[in-house]
Amino acid sequence: MTLKDARVGSTVTVRKIQGEGAYKRRIMDMGITKGSQIFIRKVAPLGDPIEVTVRGYELSLRKADAECVEIDLANP
Repeated sequence: MTLKDARVGSTVTVRKIQGEGAYKRRIMDMGITKGSQIFIRKVAPLGDPIEVTVRGYELSLRKADAECVEIDLANP
């Protein structure tokens, strides 16, 4: 399951970040690292961007970026 597929209001745990080089580093620089917990705050009406809370701050991600983050549900 990827971050793009997560439901609004759920909390998830990052399992793996796909991608290589600078692209993967950019996502990790935003605070999205393996094991971090992410709360899905809201999704725009057309599905892009996704607003999440990670490490105590709000972050908006494009669907393409969210698709590269593999997750596990923290509270099924």
